[in-house]
Amino acid sequence: MSKPFDVCIRGDGVVGRTLALLLARERLRVALVTRPDRAPAAQAAADVRAYALNSASRRVLETLRAWPDTPCATPVLEMQVWGDDGGKLDFTAQSLDAGETERALAWIVDVPALEEQLIQAVRYQPQIEMVKAPVKAALTVVCEGQKSRSRDEFGAHWTVKPYPQKAIAARLDSDKPHGGVARQWFAHGDILALLPLSGAAGTSVALVWSVPVGRAGELEKLPPEQFCAALQAVCGQEAGSLRLTSERASWPLALSNAEHWVGPGWALAGDAAHTVHPLAGQGLNLGLADAETLARVISEREYWRGLGDEKLLRRYERARKADVAAMDAVTDGLHGLFAQTDGRWQALRNWGMKGFARSTLLKNWVARRAAGR
Repeated sequence: MSKPFDVCIRGDGVVGRTLALLLARERLRVALVTRPDRAPAAQAAADVRAYALNSASRRVLETLRAWPDTPCATPVLEMQVWGDDGGKLDFTAQSLDAGETERALAWIVDVPALEEQLIQAVRYQPQIEMVKAPVKAALTVVCEGQKSRSRDEFGAHWTVKPYPQKAIAARLDSDKPHGGVARQWFAHGDILALLPLSGAAGTSVALVWSVPVGRAGELEKLPPEQFCAALQAVCGQEAGSLRLTSERASWPLALSNAEHWVGPGWALAGDAAHTVHPLAGQGLNLGLADAETLARVISEREYWRGLGDEKLLRRYERARKADVAAMDAVTDGLHGLFAQTDGRWQALRNWGMKGFARSTLLKNWVARRAAGR
């Protein structure tokens, strides 16, 4: 008879595979439940999403030998943020206290490249077994994403605050190198980010554009030239002249949370436990921090305490909820502030941006926090 599983992880995305690898290092036998609807390799290669990962996430993935090579992981050397009435912020990697190998605010990572690294790492880990359906284990961890079907099974109440926005993602090429600069615009309710790709000398950028739901439908239907014209009406020539090089993808935006993340024999992690607005680019960083924290809590447990012990799992929940709640407040507050189109709100927020820009200590502190330091 085969040995019983210690942990069953439902969901084989980035967070699920990372957690499986971390637990396997603790000599735990892990069952990783695969998605029946996983995209084939050809479709995955056309994925236009990109993740902004901080140094904490990078360290976790490097310990698992799952960090993508350049040019699939592009360092962000500078971050420029514009308001809608002259306000501007500028963060640079030079303000961080770090060694030369980590001299970056973040890294923009291609989704297919990261997923392939994790797939290969799992394939060569004998403690992990891929399964098609949930199996019995001392602990079940749900990493199925925000549309998880397993939360109801465990009685985890899920609250959703939908935003009247959709995110549009695409890949573009510029007529000039991006220089490792990430750019973001808050303009009349829109939130637009252009993230550097293909290495520090590259000309390719990833677009994440949050717009009102009705306008998103219109933008998605525009011919490529008209879409780029609408895009450049917001960002001007700061990133050069842009050309669409991919299909466009979109998804609705919401702030979501599970009331309880753990219970006897089960836990939630990643987007199955919480989602935030993408304006800060912290969604996957939060999920990877969940995986790292849960693995550490399990590793440090008393020898007599079982994996599914609720008191043990509460340590993980307490350790992570505060950080996630803080990010919820920041992203939700910024979204609410910049969604206001009244001129008085515009004057207030741009006055705030200019004051923030003059505060070197505050800027550096925020940069270090966002970078995971």
